[in-house]
Amino acid sequence: MKAIVTTVGQDQVGIIAGVSHSAQINILDVSQTIMSGYFTMMMMVEVPADQDFTKLAADLKDLGTQLSVEINIRNERLYQAMHQL
Repeated sequence: MKAIVTTVGQDQVGIIAGVSHSAQINILDVSQTIMSGYFTMMMMVEVPADQDFTKLAADLKDLGTQLSVEINIRNERLYQAMHQL
């Protein structure tokens, strides 16, 4: 399944490495920038079919707490549905 991972927080060393190495997900595309000292990153990822998505989302939230950023993951279908209304 494809999903979107968003990361936002104060810029610091190690955010990209922490997010990309922590989860067993394949990064398909990534965009990141720093806006007025805030790091923002959006990744399109492939989540293995046998991976527990709810646990992955919780693990990424916990990682965000450790890195002092906010990390969210949402199924790509959610965004597709939003644009079909």
